[in-house]
Amino acid sequence: MLMLDGAKLSDTLLRMNATRFGVLGDIHAEDERLATALVLFAAQRCDQVLFVGDIVDGPGDVERCVTMLRVAKAIGVRGNHERWLLDDTMRTLRHAHHRHALLMTNVEFFEALPATHTITTPRGPMLLCHGVADDDMQRLREHDEGYALQSNTALVGVMRAAQHALLLGGHTHQRTVRRFHANDVLGRGTSSLIYLNPGTLARHDTPCCAILDFADDAMQYYELEQADRAAPSERVPLP
Repeated sequence: MLMLDGAKLSDTLLRMNATRFGVLGDIHAEDERLATALVLFAAQRCDQVLFVGDIVDGPGDVERCVTMLRVAKAIGVRGNHERWLLDDTMRTLRHAHHRHALLMTNVEFFEALPATHTITTPRGPMLLCHGVADDDMQRLREHDEGYALQSNTALVGVMRAAQHALLLGGHTHQRTVRRFHANDVLGRGTSSLIYLNPGTLARHDTPCCAILDFADDAMQYYELEQADRAAPSERVPLP
């Protein structure tokens, strides 16, 4: 388990009975937009901040991003870009960061991030990941149907295990609220999985953040086209 201030996640969540989460999609070093999102989450009295990885590889200040996530006591997972950073691969990408240029404490921060994490929610256990489960490169899109779902081995594994009611992921940069049914993925069964994607902070991909409110049973998105301003956007009821 990872709690960025070193405390045990399960104990903390049980103690505060979190129902309102500020959720961040792929951050990509967008420190100004991250700062705006965190101010919004504090003003909206979110119980906890969650992030789904890909903090690195972007045009902003990645080390400021890590500092802000630490201060916010955010809980999150690594993405494929953190994996590439630590393995020193794919470093010819535009705006790529290099581990030797980062503070060692921040390298250690990335090394400590898990691939997945389970969060307690009023709707049941929620799997926090980057792609789908352990596969940080697996895409899950809003309009995937038929073979695209049945051949998604990571999604098949999550639904067969039937241990989670929700999955909060990223990677695609596409905001999504959707319910997947076992019959559509496995060809049988009546169970289902709610999939949530908060989008991205990346400036060239319709930047946004979201608040997942279980008291309201909805995902409220906020536009971050202007880095210093969060504008309310669509409110999507949880299915």
